[in-house]
Amino acid sequence: MKRKNFLVPKKEVFTCLNCGNKIEGGGYISHCPKCLWSKHVDQDVPGDRQSDCQGAMKPIEVTKKGKEWRIIHRCQKCNKKTIVYSHPKDDFDLIINLSNQGTIKQEKNKKRKKNLTSF
Repeated sequence: MKRKNFLVPKKEVFTCLNCGNKIEGGGYISHCPKCLWSKHVDQDVPGDRQSDCQGAMKPIEVTKKGKEWRIIHRCQKCNKKTIVYSHPKDDFDLIINLSNQGTIKQEKNKKRKKNLTSF
């Protein structure tokens, strides 16, 4: 069976594990726009909500794909890395701060390393 790249999104309300902000997700929002932290809820496919881990995911790096910013998270419980698109409601100052902490990587249209799940 061929794996889907993502599942059909549904609107979810969640509370940020890091800052306590209440987020009313619009279907594709998977992280807090206030502090950029996320929660490890997806296992293999974005939106599958099959992860048993449920750990807090720290934003550790940003990349650019074309004109769009993407945020790389690392789970604080199991160390899994994921990458998600930023959202217009995100605190852009935090994205800039992350970019200043390291080298911004321009992504090419190549597959990412196996240990990095794209969401």
